[in-house]
Amino acid sequence: MAKGHRSQIKRERNANKDTRPSAKLSYARVSVQKACFVLDAIRGKDVTTALAILEYNPRYASSIIKKLLQSAIANAENNNGMNVENLYIAECYANKGPTMKRIQPRAQGRAYRIEKRMSHITVVLDER
Repeated sequence: MAKGHRSQIKRERNANKDTRPSAKLSYARVSVQKACFVLDAIRGKDVTTALAILEYNPRYASSIIKKLLQSAIANAENNNGMNVENLYIAECYANKGPTMKRIQPRAQGRAYRIEKRMSHITVVLDER
C-alpha cells in the first residue's frame, strides 16, 4: 500500500509529469513497421524541416504523421507558449495497437487470415 493521503499521492505523481508538448494518435490504420520508416526520417529534426520532409514523402503514414506533428506544434504554441522556430522533435515512436483479423477465401475451400494492423503514434517536441 502507498503511504500518505490520496491527494498527496496524486500531487507527487503530477509533480514528475513530463511537461513537453506532445500529440498522440491512437488506433492509426497503419502498421508499426510502416510508421517507423517515416518517424526515423524526422527524428531529431527541427519542426520546419520535418514538415517539409513529410510533405514530399510518398508513404501513406507521412500524411498521418504530418497532421499529428501540426497538432503537437499547436499544443506547444497555445498551451506552453513556446516559439515555433525553436522547436524540434525530441521523441517520436509508434507502439503496436490491436489487430483486426479478416478472412480471405482461397482455393479448394481454404481460408487465409488477413491481419490489418494498427498502431499508436506519439510525437514529443522540445525547445532548443
